[in-house]
Amino acid sequence: MNPRTVSSRRDGPTDGRREARPEPPVTAAWLERVTTHYLDRYGASSEMLRRVLARRIERRCRSRDEDASAHAGLIEETVARAQRAGLVDDARFAAARLRGLRRRGTSTRQAQARLAAKGIDRETIAATLAEEDEAAGTQEGEADTEEKAAVAYARRRRLGPYRRPETREANRERDLAAMARAGFSYALAKAVLAGQADEDATSDNQE
Repeated sequence: MNPRTVSSRRDGPTDGRREARPEPPVTAAWLERVTTHYLDRYGASSEMLRRVLARRIERRCRSRDEDASAHAGLIEETVARAQRAGLVDDARFAAARLRGLRRRGTSTRQAQARLAAKGIDRETIAATLAEEDEAAGTQEGEADTEEKAAVAYARRRRLGPYRRPETREANRERDLAAMARAGFSYALAKAVLAGQADEDATSDNQE
């Protein structure tokens, strides 16, 4: 028998596979690097960062057969440092996210739900909406933010006045239902769908 064959059988598999090595241990320095990399790429709330760190720790601990919950305190310390450094600011994040949602035509009700899903607490959401209303009220002739969002939603979805004229009446109930599902009141949806589209949107829709 070939000595090399005997040796390879004793040494283990010969198909090129190696036993996976466990990842390095969870440390504060490693979490800081994870935090910096994540926040350099994405805006985040405190809770979003907390969830990312928890997932990364869970993955590392799984490879090491360790209990991820043992590092809960380390996660909180890392998030607190990011907050103190100004890398994470829930109020700032909520305001920026709300502006983006409004531009897409998101209703107040859905905006609240989406901010909550990002880990923003009720008090911060309420304060952010109050600041939005205050900012709108200081501008002369500024339309109500909810009405502006409803118009933006109708424009983006091509509803009501943003449909071709010959199809508007036939789709009226469907458009009202779409506005309702988006979180807008019946009265506001009815008013927006009965309104007039801006000239640019109308010309684009009729090309």
